[in-house]
Amino acid sequence: MAKELTTREDNYSQWYNDLVTKADLAENSAVRGCMVIKPYGYGIWERMQQALDKMFKDTGHENAYFPLFIPKSFFSKEASHVEGFAKECAVVTHYRLKNDPNGKGIIVDEDAKLEEELIIRPTSETIIWDTYRGWIQSYRDLPLLINQWANVVRWEMRTRLFLRTAEFLWQEGHTAHETRDEALAEAEQMLHVYATFAEEWMALPVLRGVKSANERFAGAVETYCIEALMQDGKALQAGTSHFLGQNFAKAFDVKFLSKENKQEYVWATSWGVSTRLMGALVMSHSDDHGLVLPPKLAPIQVVIVPIYRNDEQFDQVAAKATEIKEKLEKHGVRVKFDARKTHKPGFKFAEWELKGVPLRLAMGPRDLESNTVEIARRDTLEKETLQLQDIEQKVVNLLDRIQKNLYQKALDFRNENTFKVDNWEAFTDRIEKGGFVMAHWDGTPETEQKIKEETKATIRLIPMEGKKETGKCIYSGEPSEQRVYFAKAY
Repeated sequence: MAKELTTREDNYSQWYNDLVTKADLAENSAVRGCMVIKPYGYGIWERMQQALDKMFKDTGHENAYFPLFIPKSFFSKEASHVEGFAKECAVVTHYRLKNDPNGKGIIVDEDAKLEEELIIRPTSETIIWDTYRGWIQSYRDLPLLINQWANVVRWEMRTRLFLRTAEFLWQEGHTAHETRDEALAEAEQMLHVYATFAEEWMALPVLRGVKSANERFAGAVETYCIEALMQDGKALQAGTSHFLGQNFAKAFDVKFLSKENKQEYVWATSWGVSTRLMGALVMSHSDDHGLVLPPKLAPIQVVIVPIYRNDEQFDQVAAKATEIKEKLEKHGVRVKFDARKTHKPGFKFAEWELKGVPLRLAMGPRDLESNTVEIARRDTLEKETLQLQDIEQKVVNLLDRIQKNLYQKALDFRNENTFKVDNWEAFTDRIEKGGFVMAHWDGTPETEQKIKEETKATIRLIPMEGKKETGKCIYSGEPSEQRVYFAKAY
């Protein structure tokens, strides 16, 4: 099966596409730009959802649901927001179909035009803030901490499975606060929640920082982000959290009676991650043999493959495999016993390797006699023979080691591919080769745009913490207060 994959070295983009489809994560649908997430891929997304949902609730948030359709007039209330999303909006104009009188199938009923067009949500700030106006009257109603799991539509012309599709799944948090400081603290807190999830669950090291004005979310005062580095040297934005100031509160007239008995506008945040994380997971860890999944997110953590020549041997191995499976499951390990008699062991080995299952156990009659089992790690492809009495603790320990190893490997890769440069020639040379490039920038949108036009590199983030280091902008030569991270990105 791995032979059917394009290698990363030959064509990284094609390798990614091959892997997503051949590992049964997703496929293109009959609707251009939209994907079908297959059960194995959705199983990974469910693990992501469960982990994130607990982290949101642990920080005081509740889930709710808001409409898929948003009146067009809502978008005109916040100028920068509509400008940012206008070109990506899908618009509903009619509400009925009819048979073509000429006998050519179904057509739109021209008499069923909506009085006001509806936008299929590209994001929900407008419909949510219109709703919050009725929910918030007093400081006693604050903070309002709401999250929504939903789908959104952004009419992309160039699509790639998980990374950029016209419809995708995500969560979007929308919170309202009494003060500016509370809202800023919320935006930063959620950024750190995302970073913790990426590093502890996805085994994906991320940089934390602030977006430049050019890269900021439409309608935000400040956008915080986490950025990861993929194996081809391109950056991927893995999550964003936005401080919205009072922009949406003023646009939708959301006020509260303060403790001083004054009417004031609330302060707002929004934050979200999407199925784009699935693309990051694939690209950051996988190899030319297939997927490599961190154990915490793998739908199947251990697969047991029986080796046998006849039904009698199969029954003997199956009995022991079932016993092992039950013991491991008591430790919270997700185990599959591949009992299919329609496929040979070699096929099963290749299939589960392609699908990135962290550990594979193989058992045959000889193993039963010696009370052993062969265990293979997906991350290193190393094999060893274990005594069955050690299997439970060994598996639990190995899963933990695999999780940590994947993180360390990705961190080492990022460190090896992060560079400091101090002049334009070095910058253009390094950007072409990939990786994060730390360089001085004069802080102007004009310089940022020129760098993007000439190199296709963007400022991925301005570091939130760390030592300030003055210098000169690599493009303009003007003074700079600190280095920022540049990269080509997805």
